[in-house]
Amino acid sequence: MPAPALPVVLEGSGPLIRAIEARDAEIRDALGTVGGVLLRGYDVESVEAFRAFAAGFGHPLLSYEFGSTPRSKVEGGVYSSTEYPAHREIPLHNEQSYTRDWPLRIWFHCVTASPEGGATPLADSRAIYRALDPALRDKFATRGLRYVRNFGNGLDLPWTKVFDTDDRSAVEAYCRDHAIDFTWKEDGELRTSQLCQAVAKHPRTGEDVWFNQAHLFHVSGLDEVEREVLLDTVGEDELPRNVYFGDGSPIPDADLDAVRAVLEAEKVSFPWQAGDVLMLDNMLIMHGREPYAGPRKVVVAMAEAHGMNKAT
Repeated sequence: MPAPALPVVLEGSGPLIRAIEARDAEIRDALGTVGGVLLRGYDVESVEAFRAFAAGFGHPLLSYEFGSTPRSKVEGGVYSSTEYPAHREIPLHNEQSYTRDWPLRIWFHCVTASPEGGATPLADSRAIYRALDPALRDKFATRGLRYVRNFGNGLDLPWTKVFDTDDRSAVEAYCRDHAIDFTWKEDGELRTSQLCQAVAKHPRTGEDVWFNQAHLFHVSGLDEVEREVLLDTVGEDELPRNVYFGDGSPIPDADLDAVRAVLEAEKVSFPWQAGDVLMLDNMLIMHGREPYAGPRKVVVAMAEAHGMNKAT
């Protein structure tokens, strides 16, 4: 029997909150096997109703910490989707897989569906792990990844926004608690460096997953013009973000081109309908965003923190 399509679509009616009790077993089964559930046709009368649904699975909603892209807080535990130019694609990724701590669950609610484009592509992180060349996969898994970020200076998010504080001591405490190396530069800006995973093992299913954002952070993710301008302007050491192997050695462009080819081959997509709610296992399923035109509003909630051991 072929595997169910991603995402599993559960259609219904009435208030969304009732789907937790009425379809709890279906939702949990789909999340543990396929990894994604789309609830369609239910009444979601407000963002608060969406928040209550996400919170109804028994875990407090998480704040968006150490973010790599701009988001706006909508209300308690609910954020805007990534605020990125509409004409640009957001490549597939697992939420916060560039850190050592991430949410296991993530929900998306389509308040307004774009009239043109704006779909959310998905891909199975297990299938990507299996499809990658074993030698390439093992090189990443063995060596790990080191993400380097230079905040502010008009090139990336300011550190005050990323850490939601202007208190340097609070930033330093967060970094120490999350095994993030940090340096305050002479201009008052911040550089961080963090050793993270390239692959991970799902805590419930025991399956290996490809789990990182090297293809997004690496300088090869920029188009040729952007790359040339940034390197000429600030140099590699001052790029807003970049990623290396865990020992600090460079990652060849060709390695990440091979990763991107597998992501593209495994990608599936579905068009949003207003009122849709998508629930994903964040370790099993990657998500992204296709370019769009016209109005579009999708909000996000996350829960169930998980990750590598924090620094002691």
